[in-house]
Amino acid sequence: MLKLRFSEFEFECGTDEAGRGCLAGPVTAAAVLLPENFNIELLNDSKQLSEKTRDKLRPLIEDLAISFSVTHLEPLIIDGINILNASIQAMQESIIKLDPTPLYIIVDGNRFKPINEIPYRTIIKGDSKYMSIAAASVLAKTYRDEYMNKIHEEFPMYNWKQNKGYPTKEHREAIKKYGTTKYHRMTFRLLKD
Repeated sequence: MLKLRFSEFEFECGTDEAGRGCLAGPVTAAAVLLPENFNIELLNDSKQLSEKTRDKLRPLIEDLAISFSVTHLEPLIIDGINILNASIQAMQESIIKLDPTPLYIIVDGNRFKPINEIPYRTIIKGDSKYMSIAAASVLAKTYRDEYMNKIHEEFPMYNWKQNKGYPTKEHREAIKKYGTTKYHRMTFRLLKD
C-alpha cells in the first residue's frame, strides 16, 4: 500500500524520471502535488503497470492533482551535461513549474541537487512507496512514450513506437544499418563493440 506523505508538509511533491537508460529520445521528468484525500487503488510504480493501466491512470492523476508538470530534456543537453545531471535538471524544472510551490520534495532514487532551498529527501524505490512519486513516474513514462511514438513517425526504421529508444537488439541493429539521428544520445554506447 502506497503512503500519501513522507513529511509533515501539506505541499509535498513527488518527482521521478523516465528514459534514463535509453539510447534515443529525451529524459522526461514529472513532479506532482497531491491533495490530502487522494487515493487511486491502481496506482503503483509505472514499471509495474501495463501500458493500458498507465494510460488509464494519467487523466485521473491530472484531474485529481493539485498541480503537476512534465519536462523533456533533449539528447543534446544529455550529451552536454551527462544523463545523471540531465535527469536531476528535468526533475528540478518540473518542480519549479508547480503552483503552489512545494514546501518539501520527495525524489525517486538516491541522487538530487537542492532547488530554491526547498528541503528534500531521496528515496530508493520511492515510486513503489509513495503516491506522489508513483504518480510522477506514471506521468513521466506516459508523456515520454507519447513523445517516442511521435518521433517514430519521422524515423520508423528504429521502431521507437515499440522499443521507446531503449537498447534492444532491434534498435542497435537499426543504428548499425541506418546510422544515428538527431534524437540519438551520442555519448552513449550505441553499438556493442
